[in-house]
Formats: sequence, C-alpha cells, structure tokens
Amino acid sequence: QVKLVESGGGLVQAGDSLRLSCAASGGTISSFAMGWFRQAPGKEREFVAAIARGFRFTRYADSVKGRFTISRDNAKNTVYLQMNSLKPEDTAVYYCAADREFVANPALAEYHYWGQGTQVTVSS
Repeated sequence: QVKLVESGGGLVQAGDSLRLSCAASGGTISSFAMGWFRQAPGKEREFVAAIARGFRFTRYADSVKGRFTISRDNAKNTVYLQMNSLKPEDTAVYYCAADREFVANPALAEYHYWGQGTQVTVSS
C-alpha cells in the first residue's frame, strides 16, 4: 500500500511562492504517474498538474499553466509542486495522487492512491 504525505502548505500573500512536497512510502514513485489536485471550499476536487511515469512529460490545468511546475525526484521518492505568482483563487487543500499508468492523467478517477492534503491559503 502506497502512502503519500503532502507538506509545504501555508498562508501567503498574493504574488508569493510556495513549494509543496509529496513524500511516498510503501512504494516507489518511479512506478507511478503522479498528480496534484486541489479542492476549494464548496467546490469539487480539480486537476492541477501531473507528471508521467517515465519520461517527465507534464500536463497542467489552464488556470495554473505558466505559474506552477510539477517535478519528481525518484531518488528521494518525492514529487514537488512549485507554485509561483499565487492568487487568492489558488486557495484550496492540495492533494497528491499516484496513478499506476504511464501517462500524466488529468482525470481524478484514474488515480489509485491519495494523500491527506495540505492547506494553501492566499490572501489578497
């Protein structure tokens, strides 16, 4: 059973940056495509970014393209989400997820393992 633990969330001001980390145990992230999702209060969980299993191909939601960067360090068994130029509408709980397939999938239902989430709050 793969366990994912997110960290790095917090309260920041608009325009600031944060880097989220997702540490995996019970399995190696090199065996998974990895994704980040977020859920704001009263809204459904939505796709943010994903990185493919082997070739580092990445995919982003239009709302974060050019501001967020997903990366993976297989040696550290950790996935990162670098978030720059944060906006109040980025406020949400951010979740890391692992998918056994190869591709960087934006579909929430395709992911097999989920972390507990980390809160990101961006003040205006």
